[in-house]
Amino acid sequence: MTTEPLATLSSDTLADQAYRSIRAAIAKGELRPGQKVTERGLADQLSVSPTPVREALRRLGQDGLIERTGPRTVKVSVIGDAAIRDLAEVEVALRGMVARFAAKHATEAQLDHLDAILDEADDLLVLLKQRRLEGAPLDRHVSLMLDAMQRFNDATDSCANNPVLVRLLEQARVFSRPHRRARLLELIEADPEFSLDRYASHRELVRALRAGDSAAAESIAMERAQAGISDLITGGSRRTDVDS
Repeated sequence: MTTEPLATLSSDTLADQAYRSIRAAIAKGELRPGQKVTERGLADQLSVSPTPVREALRRLGQDGLIERTGPRTVKVSVIGDAAIRDLAEVEVALRGMVARFAAKHATEAQLDHLDAILDEADDLLVLLKQRRLEGAPLDRHVSLMLDAMQRFNDATDSCANNPVLVRLLEQARVFSRPHRRARLLELIEADPEFSLDRYASHRELVRALRAGDSAAAESIAMERAQAGISDLITGGSRRTDVDS
């Protein structure tokens, strides 16, 4: 498990940072199903005291990601397909709720920002198609595209004006952000056409937000989330939006 000292990462509590770091390590396979670890070992790797790690492990236990095997030891849970499906259902529902709230609370400036991000993504898409035809490397432009889509998602979350809901969504993700990005890069490398030419649902979502149509926004967001998670799990047998 490779990490930075947590105190340098953000203003969140050390327990919050430890939770996200350990959760990401589990999602990326750095901590493998069935692997046993100690509170002290994790604390040393994260350069913190055992106290925030203990709180992080308590929360991870509630998420079903780790199992307590002793007073100071835990084991990474073996998550079955059923558990993944359950977690996916929660994430999809929460994404829909975020969009519903965003339709009620988004400001004109926030909506203009969403459109500006999509305009930037459209320009990148033109460059990607051109470089693909020329046989030029795509790595940098694909990364920029993924960055743009992440900014779009984060900006949409901000429109909801509900930090508690957004925090719940972060905790319920089937794939951590680093794992999701790594998985998308794998799928795009295998198929350069994967998910880079479909932005209709993004524009549709912004239109629904502008109209204050909570039901439509929720439906669009849930459909995107469901399709995206399915592709990440199954390996992209069905194409979807790049950020999903």
